[in-house]
Amino acid sequence: MSGLSCTRDSCPYHATAFPWVRRWPILVDFERSVISRTGVTQAVDIPPVSPAMGGWATWLRGLIRPRNRVAQHNITRMCGLLDGHSPLVLVIGGGTVGNGVEGLYRDRSLRLLAFDIFASDHTQFVADTHQIPLADCSVDAIVVQAVLEHVLDPWQAVNEMHRVLSPNGLVYAETPFLQQVHAGAYDFTRFTESGHRWLFRRFTEVDRGVVAGPGTQLLWTVDHLVRSVFRRAWLGRVFRLLLWWLRLLDAAVPDPFAVDTASAVFFLGRKSDHAISPREAVAGYRGAQWVS
Repeated sequence: MSGLSCTRDSCPYHATAFPWVRRWPILVDFERSVISRTGVTQAVDIPPVSPAMGGWATWLRGLIRPRNRVAQHNITRMCGLLDGHSPLVLVIGGGTVGNGVEGLYRDRSLRLLAFDIFASDHTQFVADTHQIPLADCSVDAIVVQAVLEHVLDPWQAVNEMHRVLSPNGLVYAETPFLQQVHAGAYDFTRFTESGHRWLFRRFTEVDRGVVAGPGTQLLWTVDHLVRSVFRRAWLGRVFRLLLWWLRLLDAAVPDPFAVDTASAVFFLGRKSDHAISPREAVAGYRGAQWVS
């Protein structure tokens, strides 16, 4: 990964008073965080980029976890909107490379900085999104994919993103709407497409919409129904594989209906000095259930 690097002697985040796990500074105020000290004491060795596979392995993986083309498209758009030389992009929840955002890691015109609540080869430090240990207006763009459902206070987390973004800085976020609990006790919140826009109300909208629709949502439900009835997670995954074609139904659903039944939604926007009003939030609803 290109970007800034930390060592014990030259960490730009003044981390000398913080614990370290191998080469990663742990920049967490444990008294104010749900993150435990023991939870971040072991580094996770993950390859910098998902290894290439071939044959049946690639085919099966594509059925279980297809390419997120919405993220791929929006990341390309975001990068095209960035100004200046070597813009700094912060990846929140970057312990693993997100589906569809791999292009960030191959774009040598960018500087990448990433953190998560655990250490991995993709990150430069360990931190809590509620308290991002970076200076005001210090990054040019933020990518936060499938993270905000796992924070206790997503509004505080987004306020922190707003704080560390430079003027007119960009944010790209993907967050679940209709998905079952994942990550156990560390799963707290879901957002409708309108609620997600309100979460990012202090940002000027570039685009927003659906990442995955009701077909994908149904596939999630079948998977979790099977694993709940038979108490076997692996059996749910087998049914997900057998019924992979359900996600193809997403393409048959008009956008307004997809908004109301989405598995996940996205927002792409610019930092602003002004917030949308509650009336604007209501008027911005794009679903199929308008009530006069």
